[in-house]
Amino acid sequence: MSELSEIRVVHTAKGLLRYEFEVAHYELHKYQLVRDADRGAATSRARAKAAEWDEAWEKRVVAEQRRLDREATAQDTADLKELAAEHTREAQEALHDLSTLLPRALGTNPRVNWESLKGHDPYPVPKPVRPLPPSPPAKHPYPREPQATDPEFKSKYGVLDHLIASRYQARVAEAYEAFTGAHEAWTGQVDVIERQHTVDVTQHGQMLREQEELYAAALDQWNIDEAAYLEQQRQLHLVVDRRREKYESGDPDALTDYCEMVLDRSDYPDCFPQDFEIEYSSAGKTLIVDYQLPAPTDLPSVVETRYIVARNELVEKAMPQRTRNQLYDSVLYQVALRTLYELFEADGIEALSLVTFNGWVKSVDQATGRPSESCVLSIQVARDEFASLRLGDVDPKACFKKLKGVSAAKLYGLVPVAPLLSMSREDRRFVSSYGVADTLTQGDNLAAMDWEDFEHLIRELFEKEFCGPDAEVRVTQASRDGGVDAVVFDPDPLHGGKTVVQAKRYTNTVGVSAVRDLYGTLMNEGANKGVLVTTSDYGPDAYEFARGKPLVLLNGGNLLHLLAKHGHAARIDIQEAKLLAD
Repeated sequence: MSELSEIRVVHTAKGLLRYEFEVAHYELHKYQLVRDADRGAATSRARAKAAEWDEAWEKRVVAEQRRLDREATAQDTADLKELAAEHTREAQEALHDLSTLLPRALGTNPRVNWESLKGHDPYPVPKPVRPLPPSPPAKHPYPREPQATDPEFKSKYGVLDHLIASRYQARVAEAYEAFTGAHEAWTGQVDVIERQHTVDVTQHGQMLREQEELYAAALDQWNIDEAAYLEQQRQLHLVVDRRREKYESGDPDALTDYCEMVLDRSDYPDCFPQDFEIEYSSAGKTLIVDYQLPAPTDLPSVVETRYIVARNELVEKAMPQRTRNQLYDSVLYQVALRTLYELFEADGIEALSLVTFNGWVKSVDQATGRPSESCVLSIQVARDEFASLRLGDVDPKACFKKLKGVSAAKLYGLVPVAPLLSMSREDRRFVSSYGVADTLTQGDNLAAMDWEDFEHLIRELFEKEFCGPDAEVRVTQASRDGGVDAVVFDPDPLHGGKTVVQAKRYTNTVGVSAVRDLYGTLMNEGANKGVLVTTSDYGPDAYEFARGKPLVLLNGGNLLHLLAKHGHAARIDIQEAKLLAD
């Protein structure tokens, strides 16, 4: 499975805010750094890349399992020969894909389809369907109503009953009583049936109401969820439209994002890292691409699989080393030209006048056994010159040399070359620092000193505090607004990390808003600690907000103690500073 890092907030070399993910799939040996100026877009791109690699790995696992199953179930020579032929076809297809990287790209349109980024799929959850109502309850049929004329209710008279009137009347009364008793029992049965039917009808009505209520609730929730889905889709459309507008207006940051999308969508075999970095300068319309290329050992080398009858086994045949070296060189030259083609071809607003491609390879130094990384080829081409080429007919190496690209004669040797143009990797927010602490005397009032000197003094103190061999404290550009005044980089794996420092040369109590600002800065910088230093003190609300957070609040007394710890003396007099300020 792909691994996705937590989102980080970073700054480019020009100080631009970017959201960054690391995406890795160790089984596929793939790694990519996904950056975007939009948080949602960065998240979406990183997840899409992870899903793409997971799908590729699943296909590979399925194919390998299928191959193993075929080998395990092969019954006779014919089956094994067919299996060997199938493996050979797969190997030849893989090698053909490598040898045609450039021609295959020429038949595609590398431009970003903005509409495809939006997503227009309807809400995927089916709409609730009203369930069929339960059948109305059937009334139990009535038993037959007794009739006075029924035979069982007719009197049976003997001889004496006809002769004696009283006996006759008694027989008549008996018959009547039998009829009335039977009829009363029948009436009771009818009442029971009616009462039960009434109960059944009531329960049926209750079931109908409950069923309708559940359906209505499900429908209401579905409508809410659909509306949220469509709103999220609408917001995505707005984001894509804004990105497109910024790109078409020539915004440098948007252009960088666009070029990253172009290269990210370029389809390469699984053995390619497809990791890259891009830097764009609008002044000369120049783009630099540092592209990660596969190492020689990453490329497939099997050309044929044979079934050896005598040994009853499948044997793979590798291509000759010379052929493998030639293929590797061809692949790298093709990737360089293909990348240039995709970038120029996708550039619909002609924002690229000059593109520099630097191809980098990570490998293991055979002499030392240690990992190494080197630039093995570099090429710089202008748009007009590249447009004049008929790439479908060129020899990649000859074309690369014609365009004055630089590389060793044999790329598979991984001999490093100097890039024709390198990226500027310095964060331009940082400026040179100067010493202040050694100029202090015991009579100097820190609350009244120059604000810029105060920031550099804080930088010095933290440089002494973080005195590890690899720790570094950098001062940011002067802004007079009390922003990030220094950044501490400490590589110590246990106690180190990135710390942002803000210096407040205040004569009033520092409120909670300044501490909130520091916490926001810490989150934006991706730092693990924030330090606020002031010549005054903090209010209770400031201390309360900082409790439980990776924030350190140093007041004037703490600052003087820190100075003394490192052999410097000074004083803080708030009232004097206020008078001088007036």
